Amino acid sequence: MPAIQTRLDFKPELDANSADACGPAGEATLALDVLGRQSKRRKILLLGILCLALFLDTFNNSSLFTAIPVISVQLDIPNSQSVWLLSAYQLTFAALLLISGRVSDLYDPKWVFCTGAVSMGVFALINGFIRNKIPLLVVRALTGAAGALTIPSAMHLIVHMYPDPSDQAKAVTAFGAMGGIGIVMGLIIGALFVSFTSWPWVFYFSASVSGVIGVSAILLIPNLRRTVAESRAQKILRLRRLDLLGVLMFTVASILFIFSITSGSIDGWSSAQVIAPLILSFFLFIAFFVWESRLSESYAAVPSKMWSYENFTVLILVSFAPFMWWGSIFLLFAWLWEVVYGWSAINTALHFLPVGLGMFPVLPLAAGLQSKLRLKWVIVIGFVLICTGTALLPFADSADKYWRFGLPGFLLGTAGASLIYTTTNIALLANTPGAVSGIVSAMFTCVLQMGAAIGAAILTSIQTSVQISRGGPTSFSGRAAGLWFLFAFLCAMAGLVVVFMKDSVGPVKPPGKGIKVEMKVSKNEC
Repeated sequence: MPAIQTRLDFKPELDANSADACGPAGEATLALDVLGRQSKRRKILLLGILCLALFLDTFNNSSLFTAIPVISVQLDIPNSQSVWLLSAYQLTFAALLLISGRVSDLYDPKWVFCTGAVSMGVFALINGFIRNKIPLLVVRALTGAAGALTIPSAMHLIVHMYPDPSDQAKAVTAFGAMGGIGIVMGLIIGALFVSFTSWPWVFYFSASVSGVIGVSAILLIPNLRRTVAESRAQKILRLRRLDLLGVLMFTVASILFIFSITSGSIDGWSSAQVIAPLILSFFLFIAFFVWESRLSESYAAVPSKMWSYENFTVLILVSFAPFMWWGSIFLLFAWLWEVVYGWSAINTALHFLPVGLGMFPVLPLAAGLQSKLRLKWVIVIGFVLICTGTALLPFADSADKYWRFGLPGFLLGTAGASLIYTTTNIALLANTPGAVSGIVSAMFTCVLQMGAAIGAAILTSIQTSVQISRGGPTSFSGRAAGLWFLFAFLCAMAGLVVVFMKDSVGPVKPPGKGIKVEMKVSKNEC
């Protein structure tokens, strides 16, 4: 995951009675300023702990790319069903991000983060001892649920630990960069474990890192106390603001949707277990947005007013693209290289390195483009790169064509995905008030993860359908068809940006100066 380049330097004007968490007047709030008063050395240490959470999230996916073929063979998982080893984690991670962000805003983010980190370690350790397909997938899903607790709470803590815009920009950049490091290290570490020990050590390593994160966070993150003693009425009011019914509908709808499209790629789209949850998820999503529109802004998990912010809807839709590309590329090529070509896990990881390492040269490029151009056109440039790279990959249909088509396709594609990711993130913050940045961050991350799950499911379905009549699972025809679908989808997203995104944000000034956005937010807009 590429780094976020800058923080937007606008500060919504809240009235004097607003709560720290943007709650109703008079609410007892957490004294989060204790985070900002920590020493510089302690802040750096705490930032490192929080950054490890994002490292672990991306590691938990990328480390399995080279291990999936081995796990599939040992546990007798068909190639078409191996997508669940990734989708089970992504399903619960994406579905629970919204409630995680809401809980982090309204309750103590330290203990939300610690609960997630410790739970991830426990579930990862259990996964290392499982040798049966169904329990492995169930515990992977539980690991994703635990991981969902860590990311919004980590961002919440970082923002309050670095209240100065310039310092905050550097902290958020470091946090985002750890996602990219997690992808690269996941590929390498996963391949080393598969080659020289065994695949369960991927989970043991994850459990060890989770343990370090959890214990360190418990001991080092300062306790956050409420400003005044909270009455029973205030506790009930805060519970109401959690919007349990709304987040429950969203969570169930997300789980059913991702489950149905993933099942459709395996069992076919006409089966009852695909159609029933797909229809139910559709109605639940409608019910969720209707419910949110009836709540006041202070009590809605996703205030309906957010959709009226300029460019918000189109940017949320565009957010499906980056992780859909990254997730699909790894899934399509890992099995081919290891099983069909007979490459070792190490060799496979080395051939994937351009996808991970290619992110880092893009960071200064992204900053340069964002400082010179309006953000709409930086996103368009990203789509030109990612579409060009994707168009090359269907021609990488043999081992000897990797250097002519695979390598440049990976480099161009990951450059485009990185530009889209970083710039969309900045544009979303520029077009929404800071008072709802936590919800915006949770929604953005949720859509990214859903894009990965949806892309994997659709491409696996296309691949399976095509290869039935054209060469079987060892042929490249099914993968080529999936790649051409991905190319068409990305072109459609590019068209969406060109036609519907308003050219109103940017260029971005260096950290500390920010994007000039005039915006006033009342407490009811939170």
